[in-house]
Amino acid sequence: MFEDLVSPEVASLVPYPPGKPQEELERELGIRDSIKLASNENPLGPSPKALAAVAQALGRLHRYPDGQGYYLKEALARRLGVAMNQIVLGNGSNEVIELCVRTFLRPGTNAVFSDPTFLVYSKVVQGAGGRMTRVPLKGLRHDLAGLRAAVDDQTRLIFLDNPNNPTGALVSRADIEAFIRDLPRLAVLVLDEAYVDFVRHGERIEPRAWIETDHPILFLRTFSKAYGLAGLRIGYGLAHRELVDYLDRVRQPFNVSSLAQAGALAALEDDDFYRLTLETTWAGLDWLKGETAALGFTAYATETNFMMIDLDREASDVAKAMLHEGVIVRSLASYGLPRTIRINAGTGDENRRFVAALKKVTAGNVPAPVRG
Repeated sequence: MFEDLVSPEVASLVPYPPGKPQEELERELGIRDSIKLASNENPLGPSPKALAAVAQALGRLHRYPDGQGYYLKEALARRLGVAMNQIVLGNGSNEVIELCVRTFLRPGTNAVFSDPTFLVYSKVVQGAGGRMTRVPLKGLRHDLAGLRAAVDDQTRLIFLDNPNNPTGALVSRADIEAFIRDLPRLAVLVLDEAYVDFVRHGERIEPRAWIETDHPILFLRTFSKAYGLAGLRIGYGLAHRELVDYLDRVRQPFNVSSLAQAGALAALEDDDFYRLTLETTWAGLDWLKGETAALGFTAYATETNFMMIDLDREASDVAKAMLHEGVIVRSLASYGLPRTIRINAGTGDENRRFVAALKKVTAGNVPAPVRG
């Protein structure tokens, strides 16, 4: 009825498929105590210090938030060794992705990224009417040579998630730096490091070594994963001060709430919780890899808080059957990987429950869900 009111690009968009909320699953199936391992969230919850800071900030909700995020930027700058004017805050790192598209992509220009990769890149670019060039992964890893070949004189944005979502694969620091040096100065490289906190078998690239150069690069970070603040929606970007200035011109003035700023500032200082998150995640991933291998499935190596598991059947069917066991996982059919699921490491109890449910479902003890 209203198709003439929107562009063809918007009309053909498919909504992002979020993980099913636990409350919805329990209401639909009449079950209790479900667990969710589909959205790469922190199973330990938020930092206790963040919870206390958010509670303390509740009494100031009648005031607009600090539009510049001064204290959070000050803490980030001190911790990362950058200047405050090299930081842009976002309502989740997703908003910074949108800011990049609105700031740097113009009619007739294009964005380049891998396939599969984080689905939000394509949705934001398509919604803005931009052109896209997708470069298939090579051996489930970014094909840097292919990405470079796809960059032309109309390319204004290159999105590169490192580690990659959904594969969990990490490109080496040396390869990333060589890639950066070879890029034209007209294309902004958005290096999405949402999962960089969980890297344990590779070298991280150092943002401050690059954001002072004339290479247009923006590093994306988030408080959703390692800091357990996905519900507050807070992320940030690190870039040359001139690039940040352009992003700030497009950014809404009060885009990050008071509660998000208070929670993030406190979480940033909670080193004990941060270390516990990493230790819990790494131990969980190691255990899950061994248990899934014992069931005859392949769990891919990962440098994130999640892993891909290759099954011998349709992943969507397995994911639907797992719902009846109260376990929410992500089928990667929408990423073009129809026989693969993705799970994040949970608590010890959650991990054991996942393995038990997977064993039961794949053994055929649960009726296949009705299609349609």
